[in-house]
Amino acid sequence: MIDVTLPLIDLHRHLDGSIRLETILELGKKHGIPLPASDIEGLRPHVQITDPRPGVMAFIEKFKYMIGVLADYDACRRVAYENVEDASLEGIDYIELRFSPLFMAEPHSLSPEGVVEAVLEGVNQGQNEFGIKVNIIGIISRTYGPDLGWKELETLLVYKNQIAALDLAGDEKNYPGQLFVDHIQEGRSAGWKITIHAGEEAGPDSIWQAVEELNADRIGHGVSAARDPVLMRYLAEKKIGLESNLTSNVQTRVVDKYSSHPLRIFLEEGILATINTDDPGISGIDLRHEYEQAAPAAGLTSDHIRQAQRNSLKISFLTDDEKKILSQNTENRKKKLDE
Repeated sequence: MIDVTLPLIDLHRHLDGSIRLETILELGKKHGIPLPASDIEGLRPHVQITDPRPGVMAFIEKFKYMIGVLADYDACRRVAYENVEDASLEGIDYIELRFSPLFMAEPHSLSPEGVVEAVLEGVNQGQNEFGIKVNIIGIISRTYGPDLGWKELETLLVYKNQIAALDLAGDEKNYPGQLFVDHIQEGRSAGWKITIHAGEEAGPDSIWQAVEELNADRIGHGVSAARDPVLMRYLAEKKIGLESNLTSNVQTRVVDKYSSHPLRIFLEEGILATINTDDPGISGIDLRHEYEQAAPAAGLTSDHIRQAQRNSLKISFLTDDEKKILSQNTENRKKKLDE
């Protein structure tokens, strides 16, 4: 169970994979975009996972109608705002939302710069209204290749002071991290923290490349690290965080079932592993589901879960002062509940 004396944090959530079904229907109707159904239950199987999918790219196909309704910048602003509202409703104290400007812009040929502006506006409005702390992570989508990767990076750099970190996500098998060394280095030089999707579809070599050549502060997923004891020791010693996503990994068949997930092993090896949602709108889950149902199914005890919560604060892209404030706010809330 969630330890209410510790902050509840989600470090790995794709903003464009967390769009309400109601919003998809409303935006589709507003912009005259054909959808496969006109009601929530009819739409659900086209957007959310109902059975495990054969691989990460098949999972990504579920984004079709989510990003397909982002017909203008107001739609992008709206879904960003609703992401913050939904996080607040989940009881999340701090969240890091990530997105790819090109991915969101592509269906309706929007300007990537306009997408970033809209997302930042929506997130800032949400923070102000709901009192939740949010940091933004910009994604270079490797699926577009290194040339368009430069365009995406250049777009994000225009807003570098409003973005906390840079991520490399997408088709890990066909577009390995070696193609993006210079991109990530430029992001690092801009002052960003670095998190890299690695070890989800590919093996431990992909994670080694991410930590040795891309100098990643954190690894998204990192499931295949369990196949390399030397790598696990390295991650623990260097304090490189792992952003684990239990349900997502089951749904994409990265692991066969919850009990096959190596998160428990990672925690017992002293790795700063955490519990996150990935794409909750597609997975049909929220962060509480991951803590209260997925984590126990993966063999985590209450001590493991508490450890994962503490790790989330440690490896978050907050400043030390912000971490102290977040911890203090959580303690104060607990005291009020006890009164």
